[in-house]
Amino acid sequence: SNLQREHILPSEKAFAYKMKLDALKHQGKTSAQVAQKLSAKRVGDEAGVSKDQVRRFIRLTNLIPALLDMVDNKKIAFNPAVELSYLTQEEQGKLVDTMESEQATPSLSQAQRLKKFSQEGKLTEESMLAIMSEEKKPEIGKVTLGTDTLRKYFPTNWTPKQMEDQILKLLNNWYQRTHNSPER
Repeated sequence: SNLQREHILPSEKAFAYKMKLDALKHQGKTSAQVAQKLSAKRVGDEAGVSKDQVRRFIRLTNLIPALLDMVDNKKIAFNPAVELSYLTQEEQGKLVDTMESEQATPSLSQAQRLKKFSQEGKLTEESMLAIMSEEKKPEIGKVTLGTDTLRKYFPTNWTPKQMEDQILKLLNNWYQRTHNSPER
């Protein structure tokens, strides 16, 4: 039932999917692997997401609480968090310390490299520090406004698509006014 709420934390969604998947696995008498695939698809179908998205959310349940809190508080993006979930709990703890000392959170590519180093048994505090202290490339040409930021400007029943259409219409009007005025 929590999955029906409008604003649900990634951690809540992750544990809800995991509970639902575990319950479905215990119902079936088929092989564990077949049951896992069918169950993830069924959970995804019921939630309106893909089975792969269900699996990614469930991966978040492997994060230590400090990292999971950062995901919930939007300090770490979802996809990098999924990659970080493959690190051991000890490595995750060291990563939290490194992130605090560097005042940085990993990008997707950094998280992927941390995962790769971990899987190869080469993730040390030094390699972690080297990856986390890299200067990130700025996201050129991208502006992101979350629905939480925009919600106060629109009726509560508007969808994100309706909000986007209205913003584009307003920007177009503004552009027409400023580029057709004689003051330019």
